[in-house]
Amino acid sequence: MNGQSPLTAANADLAALIRTIPDFPKPGIQFRDITTLLLDAEGFRASVERLAASAPFPIDLVAGIEARGFIFSSALAAALGKGLVLIRKDGKLPGATIGVDYALEYGSDRVVMHEDACVPGQRVLLVDDLIATGGTAFAAVRLLRQAGAEVVGASFVIDLPDLGGAERLRAAGVPVAALVSFAGD
Repeated sequence: MNGQSPLTAANADLAALIRTIPDFPKPGIQFRDITTLLLDAEGFRASVERLAASAPFPIDLVAGIEARGFIFSSALAAALGKGLVLIRKDGKLPGATIGVDYALEYGSDRVVMHEDACVPGQRVLLVDDLIATGGTAFAAVRLLRQAGAEVVGASFVIDLPDLGGAERLRAAGVPVAALVSFAGD
């Protein structure tokens, strides 16, 4: 299977719908563009169905990471009949929020959610379009745990395993599922 997990190997049809844009946003980067997957109604539907099939149960809520993660988390939450927690950049949510700062390559950033978005003990599935280094996803896990939630898994459409983000989440005790992976990025 060329080093792919059975889950990612079974989704070659979805991988074929993801466009690669070389040297974006800077030279040497192979940008994995999900907009071509989203343009294909059957591919988008299949992505949501397969994310739902791989979701750990039981869960109480789905949490989506801004911005492309909202696309998949919203559809997944609707498909599973669960509520949706929005994990956003600071300053984007009205009302009282809680937040977590995290390091970037050059500087730092902050993710927030409404302080009443979940209650202690709720089982939450974290969703985003892509996992690379895992900085934002790891910050989202910390944020959900700060609120008392149990992060029972993290699901992604794309994993870039060479960048280590999925392994970082697993090391923090979060099971990770991805539909497709692209090595060498």
